[in-house]
Amino acid sequence: MSVLPLVFTSGWASGINAYAVVLLLGLFGATGLSDDVPETLQRPEVLIVAGVLFLCEAVADKIPYVDSVWDSVHTVIRPLAGAWVGALLAGHSGSLPDVAAGLVGGSTALASHAVKAGTRMAINTSPEPVSNIVVSLAEDLG
Repeated sequence: MSVLPLVFTSGWASGINAYAVVLLLGLFGATGLSDDVPETLQRPEVLIVAGVLFLCEAVADKIPYVDSVWDSVHTVIRPLAGAWVGALLAGHSGSLPDVAAGLVGGSTALASHAVKAGTRMAINTSPEPVSNIVVSLAEDLG
C-alpha cells in the first residue's frame, strides 16, 4: 500500500495542529492500531511533549490575538512538522521518495496553515465579532 495518502493527510492536518498529528500517530502506533507509524513517533518523551504542546495550543486558540501570535510563530513550525512526519512515514533511507514525501507533507501543511491563519486573522481584525454579524443578519431576515 502506498504511504502517500497518509503523508498528504498528516501534512494537511499538521498545518492545523501539528501536535495533535504527532500525538495521534504516536498513540496509534503505540497501541497497535497502525503498523505504518515509525518508532520515533511512539517514544514516550515524544508523546508527552506532543500532549503538553497540544494542550497549550488548545488554550492559545481560545484567546483572541494570542491565537494570531501563536499562528504566526507556527508558520514555520507547522510546515516543518508536516515535512518531518512525511519523511518519517516514508522511511529512513534518505532516498528521493523520502525527500518527496517530506516535501508533500511540508507543502500541504503550509497550505492548510495559510488557510487557518488567514481566516483567523480576518476574524480577529473584523470590527464586529462574526457571531454578532450572524445574529444581526438573522434578525434582519426574520
